[in-house]
Amino acid sequence: MAASGWGGFTGDQVAALTRGPSFLAEPGERDCPACGGRSLRAYVTPAPQAKRPTLVSYVWCSACRRFVGSRAKHPDGVVVSDPLAVLSVAERRALESSLTGFLAHLDRLWDDGVLPQTFAAG
Repeated sequence: MAASGWGGFTGDQVAALTRGPSFLAEPGERDCPACGGRSLRAYVTPAPQAKRPTLVSYVWCSACRRFVGSRAKHPDGVVVSDPLAVLSVAERRALESSLTGFLAHLDRLWDDGVLPQTFAAG
């Protein structure tokens, strides 16, 4: 695992993440394919600089500290609640400048009940 204490999921674990309902359909914690704990979390945000409507997803386990990020087409008509939308561009950039700090911040939002997000048809 990386010196920061965080590491990535294996290819098989990432494949396991794609099975079952998406986080858009069923937000909330689920079982981690790496450690088995019910501590797998996700955060999804629109990518403002993308040329096409894109969602950036961060999926991590708060127990074993593994993560994966991905990009996908933003489904037409899906509205994403984003608790980080209130941040200025500079605040957001500072928060995202450290992946470990960013994931720790997202974990605090989960622990405080701010996450998981809601998704609705727009």
